[in-house]
Amino acid sequence: MQFVPSTVMTLALAEQMEKEEGIIQPRKGKKDPDVGPDLIAVMTPEELSYLLGHYNKGEIRSHDYGFFNLHQLPGKVNTRLSLSGPFVGAPQAVMGIEKMIALGARRVWALGWCGSLQAGLTIGDFLVPTGAISEEGTSKHYPISNRPIKPDAGLSGLLEKFLKNKGHTVKKGLVWSTDAPYRETPSKVKEYQRKQVMAVEMEMSALMTLAIYRSVKLAALLVVSDELFDLNWRRGFSDPKFKKRSHLAADLLLGLVPSLGA
Repeated sequence: MQFVPSTVMTLALAEQMEKEEGIIQPRKGKKDPDVGPDLIAVMTPEELSYLLGHYNKGEIRSHDYGFFNLHQLPGKVNTRLSLSGPFVGAPQAVMGIEKMIALGARRVWALGWCGSLQAGLTIGDFLVPTGAISEEGTSKHYPISNRPIKPDAGLSGLLEKFLKNKGHTVKKGLVWSTDAPYRETPSKVKEYQRKQVMAVEMEMSALMTLAIYRSVKLAALLVVSDELFDLNWRRGFSDPKFKKRSHLAADLLLGLVPSLGA
């Protein structure tokens, strides 16, 4: 019997895995609605509730998927904007967005919060991620070869331009995605600061990887909710300024997305 080095078997297995689909697939069921091309994926329950508060209950078609909800806003079926969430962490976010892609979503606009790692980024600031460093366990299951973990450049550019045209300062840069917020240690913060990483959060690297893998477009808008850059934790969650800015970010996305057309 010919001996096959373990490294060769590992490479062969990796190539096979890249070509394989999972046994369980996200699919559109008989009772599932058609979803329009644009989806705002809201990470936090606070902002999802805030956005839904813009409409009367009868105007929204809501669907309960157990661990997240889909809300279709008023409009024609083929152009209807949808909201989904809330999502906490990479596994839940990816499972939910997988389902939304199966129902028809093609442009995903992620809205969430992040913790600042740089002194120039403070509570209430807007951050448009340009890429992500993954320390979560979900994205590695979506092979994208050697492609960098980045959002869609065109969609991110539209978002940045829209925000600036509305008179808002926009920060850009890398984010660090982690499954373990209680393990954001001083040494890690210092290392990512050295690498010019702007902020830490829990979902973006997985969502960017999923978007690349499924050939859909994704952009994200994050609001700084807390600060870690001096190795102390300053929380802004209950700060009226932060709440106002977080609501503003939600309103801005809700204003931008329907204006783009199909």
